[in-house]
Amino acid sequence: MRDLSKCTILVVDDTETNIDILMETLGDTYEISVAMDGPTALEYAKTSLPDLILLDVVMPGMDGYEVCRRIKADPKTRHIPIIFVTAMAEREDETRGLELGAIDYLTKPISPPIVLARVKNHLELKVAKEELERQNVILEQKVEERTQQLTLTQEVTIESMAVLAEYRDPETGGHIKRTKRYVRALANRLKDHPRFRDYFIHETIDLLYKSAPLHDIGKIGVPDQILMKPDKLTNEEFEVMKQHTGYGHSAISAAEKKLGGNSFLRFAREIAYTHQEKWDGSGYPQGLKGDEIPISGRLMALADVYDALISKRVYKPPIPHSKAVAIIKEGQGTHFDPDIVAAFIEAAEEFRQIAFEFAECELERQALSL
Repeated sequence: MRDLSKCTILVVDDTETNIDILMETLGDTYEISVAMDGPTALEYAKTSLPDLILLDVVMPGMDGYEVCRRIKADPKTRHIPIIFVTAMAEREDETRGLELGAIDYLTKPISPPIVLARVKNHLELKVAKEELERQNVILEQKVEERTQQLTLTQEVTIESMAVLAEYRDPETGGHIKRTKRYVRALANRLKDHPRFRDYFIHETIDLLYKSAPLHDIGKIGVPDQILMKPDKLTNEEFEVMKQHTGYGHSAISAAEKKLGGNSFLRFAREIAYTHQEKWDGSGYPQGLKGDEIPISGRLMALADVYDALISKRVYKPPIPHSKAVAIIKEGQGTHFDPDIVAAFIEAAEEFRQIAFEFAECELERQALSL
């Protein structure tokens, strides 16, 4: 905390005798500056920012009340405490001064012990307030640093888990980059929709974007001969592949338990488990229907299907963007939430641009132009 002896006081009075008395009273304890008129006091207050002002009321030209009013009207100087020191002892005078923003009112002739005590009290309050504000700034900085650390921890955790799936499936890398951006694009389109505006707050959209890469994390549990098969899967193989939603749910749930309640992995768990559900209840693994499906899963379902359509696979060429859009439209109300499809239609060009930016071969880029 700042030493009071380092505090500066501005004495404003047009009478030298009054100034001499205040200098004699306070000069051994504080640093004193003097102004003998209002304009000079205002200029000094703005340029030097004293810790306290002792202000006479009756002065030629600009009186003390006007000086006080202007100091308190200026954002740069309004925080400076002002004590009126005047021979005007009527209650109305004191009331007016306090209403203008002064913190105290001393009457002449002054009593040096009272002046010393009042000045000391107000300077202690000012210095204590400054220290509190400084500590608040430090605390806010620490909170911000801690928040940034937590955010970074979340991102590293999610990205590290997503890399596991990418290592197992060579087609996953571009898919991850595209789908998380599709999810964010849909969320931003839906954030003002009556059905979704309470859900899509900024923090939720950010976590959905970060969590989307974990939608296929469960594929780490699928045998290589199925996951990397260069042909379409048989019905039996597909049944095994479908288990990736459960594997993902279990893996993320185990991580959540370590983190406790309200884990940032909640959306990742929902997405991994429910992105293969369908609006009409014909999806898997639970056969959820309509609003039973978490919103996060509904978003991912559309993003995942669109990306599968426009991507090249060993067993199929990429489908043109226009045809992929038409297929998504056909799934409105059956495969997909109707309102999410409507948002997709509005964002179709944004989807195409995302897909083009992160396309993995020239054939995909050509298809996106169709």
